[in-house]
Amino acid sequence: MYINKIKLSNFRNYKEQEITLGKGINIFYGDNAQGKTNLIEAIFLCSMGKSFRSKKDKELIKFDELTTTVKIDYERQDRSGNIKAIIGEKKEFFINGVKQTKVSNLVGKINVVIFSPDDIDIIKEGPQKRRKFLDMMISSLKPNYIHLLNNYNRVLEQRNTYLKQIVKEGKSETLLDILDEQLAELSYQIFEYRNHYIEKFATIIQQTHDMMTKKTKNAEIIKIKYISNSQEKQGFVANLKKSRKIDLARGYTSTGVHRDDFLIYINKKIVSIYGSQGQQRTTTLTLKLCELRIVTDEIGETPILLLDDFMSELDENRRQSFLENLKDSQVIITCTDKIAIKKEHIKSFYVENGNVQQEIKE
Repeated sequence: MYINKIKLSNFRNYKEQEITLGKGINIFYGDNAQGKTNLIEAIFLCSMGKSFRSKKDKELIKFDELTTTVKIDYERQDRSGNIKAIIGEKKEFFINGVKQTKVSNLVGKINVVIFSPDDIDIIKEGPQKRRKFLDMMISSLKPNYIHLLNNYNRVLEQRNTYLKQIVKEGKSETLLDILDEQLAELSYQIFEYRNHYIEKFATIIQQTHDMMTKKTKNAEIIKIKYISNSQEKQGFVANLKKSRKIDLARGYTSTGVHRDDFLIYINKKIVSIYGSQGQQRTTTLTLKLCELRIVTDEIGETPILLLDDFMSELDENRRQSFLENLKDSQVIITCTDKIAIKKEHIKSFYVENGNVQQEIKE
């Protein structure tokens, strides 16, 4: 799988830009705030239907303009196609010229795995970051999962609202029983998806970590564990009923898959708490490479790698170890300084003030 061409019109700081990518490694370099990450964002928009760094679609439109258009031409093993996004008063997507009624229809057309320096927060920060990472990966593979999450959040919001109404307006708790059943059913389905993919991580995480750290003797023992307060539907119902008094007092739902987490251990110690900065960074690399392998296994071809200012965070040894684990991948790298990479099929582009110029090899 690879992207042939990116066309931008009034996107962020780009007026009009067309870029033809190579099938191998594509390096976009230049000073900060010149538009490098905007290219990654444009690709992600056409892959997942949203930005990975902004919740407001209008922020994607160039200043003083009314609409923006992004078009991506891509190739897969069995087909070629294009996706166009138009953002103005509303957001619209077209696949091969056909307007889409659901954003989830984009899922699976252009599969990407994104790396950024902030990914270390998956390891260092709280459960919300880890849930977001896991949910984004599953959503990119299973469109139905997006609907499950949306339905869960809708019922969760209804339950939270009704908890407040019971206290303030004296409403009956009967409807709460119905909402608990709905929430428990959705919780169980989401748990099943998450647990399935955590098990996939568990089967490959040690081998992947060994390759990243280049250790075969005295290797760090790495494990991943899914943390949930239940593993079957009735357990979720029981937990909701058990926490009802607390929930009524607080005005929100304190139990459910929106509280789930996963933890990574090195030598039986939680990396987020006891790991060194180096261990946390390497564990992040391991986790993302596992994601790459899982997505590749699921779709039968290698997804496109988006490395946003990521390689500059690595020393030469880690950079080479990382790249050695990439095979048959189109890679799009952004960095401030042009980096040396010992690989063939590399295209370099210089980015300055929303203009991209391909570097011509002599």
